[in-house]
Amino acid sequence: MRIIFLLVAAAFLVAAGTVAFADGSGDPAAVKSEDGKYFDKEGNPTYKIAADGTVDWYTYSGYRRYHSECHVCHGPDGMGSTYAPALKDSLKTMSYGDFLSTVASGRKNVSTAQENVMPAFGDNPNVACYMDDLYVYLRARANEAWGRTRPAKHEEKTQAYTDAENSCMGTKH
Repeated sequence: MRIIFLLVAAAFLVAAGTVAFADGSGDPAAVKSEDGKYFDKEGNPTYKIAADGTVDWYTYSGYRRYHSECHVCHGPDGMGSTYAPALKDSLKTMSYGDFLSTVASGRKNVSTAQENVMPAFGDNPNVACYMDDLYVYLRARANEAWGRTRPAKHEEKTQAYTDAENSCMGTKH
């Protein structure tokens, strides 16, 4: 059910054209927090990294999810490979809505030299349930706010996050 909601929400955001870009010239500063999830002034999910190196839960989870599901094609830490582009660079020009749409529905880029296909992950709960986590982590990478290492310190997972995760994954209590 949540997967369908995410697909519809992504399509709406792209169609509405009201999504801010998460690029290096944009302002990814967290201005609002809801249950451990941070948002920028445009309402897009963003990262928060404390002076002591403690990252928010979404950045930490995004790191883990990226290295579980995405790095095989997109390279370590979003740096790209000969097979797929560097997501660290893609998020400099890709909106939040475009990110959701691409991850959920996939993308095909064909030229005379090559054909790149991003498969759709909207029906894979190991990706679809964690799209915001992936976005936040890659946004931190795109803005040079986080390096190539696993976050050593992170905020605690909130109950709201756990409840949403259980609902999306279909976990019964």
